[in-house]
Amino acid sequence: FLNRIDEVVIFNSLGHDEIKKIVDIQVGLLARRLEDRKISLELTDNAKEFLANAGFDPVYGARPLKRTIQHLIQDPLAVKILEGTVREGDLVRVDVRDGSLVFE
Repeated sequence: FLNRIDEVVIFNSLGHDEIKKIVDIQVGLLARRLEDRKISLELTDNAKEFLANAGFDPVYGARPLKRTIQHLIQDPLAVKILEGTVREGDLVRVDVRDGSLVFE
């Protein structure tokens, strides 16, 4: 690998708008997986903003974002499905209340 790169590659830092687009993509992937169970997932703009702020690290960029979505959305939602509080045909709306995400 040594002496194989002969061009300079410039990477720009991700801006807040790019982070929000990544949140949309990752949440969209989760929503498509939930469609198999006929469960709809909807996030408010505040929830997306919350995830963008929680999942962005100035050093690592958007790398922690997928893990943040798993920890704050996917895992609690899986518990609700297993408990039976979220069932086939439900619409799950995620919002922010008192500084944390809530499922409605």
